[in-house]
Amino acid sequence: MSFLDRIRIVLVEPSFSGNIGSAARAMKTMGLTHLSLVNPPDFMTNVAMARAAGAHGIMMKASVADSLEAAVADCQLVIGASARSRAIPWPLVNPRQAASLSLQQSDDVEIAIVFGRERSGLTNGELALCHHHVHIPSNPEYSSLNVAAAVQVLAYEMRMAMLGDSVDYQWDTEREAPPANQAQMSGYFEHLEKTLIDIEYLDPHKPKLLMTRLRRLYMRVQPDNSEMNILRGILTQVDKLRAKLKD
Repeated sequence: MSFLDRIRIVLVEPSFSGNIGSAARAMKTMGLTHLSLVNPPDFMTNVAMARAAGAHGIMMKASVADSLEAAVADCQLVIGASARSRAIPWPLVNPRQAASLSLQQSDDVEIAIVFGRERSGLTNGELALCHHHVHIPSNPEYSSLNVAAAVQVLAYEMRMAMLGDSVDYQWDTEREAPPANQAQMSGYFEHLEKTLIDIEYLDPHKPKLLMTRLRRLYMRVQPDNSEMNILRGILTQVDKLRAKLKD
């Protein structure tokens, strides 16, 4: 069984069927398929189906329990979402740490990520059933997250933990042409300086550090032969247009 197949999202007493549909959609986008509902309302509604947007299968296969204890009875790791500090200290992690902790579990461990009621979250008794509490470090001035949005954050982190370095995207720096050589660069800088003087952008009597700064810019970029031809072509076209204006 894959890592994501061992994770279940548990929603405790969601008040609105639409949130269940949105949570199912959030799960499916990240590859999670197991949804458990504790004392839900009628959730197979038109609104919920519309919010699910193609994740109907997750809703149709959702398990229903009458208590959180029953919903997580067969889980060896339970992580409860908590938005507030508790009087009794409890192991607290952020979503990324929760995902890393989950990934470290052996392949036979069932993992539950528990989300509480929209208005009041999880009770102290329900949080006491959890091995760890997870807190999403949202904007402290506006920290209220819709339950589906919270599911999306945790589901994303779980997926990223599973994928690891396989999604370490790198910009393809392979050149289409060899880098311009020093002779080409020098010829370009001479042409550029002449054109800047001709269009009265550069005062040859008070050049300051303009050409030095431009040299530094182009040398840092290291244009290739094709790019250098484009740059020289632009300057040549500027020269032609300037000559026409003179005529």
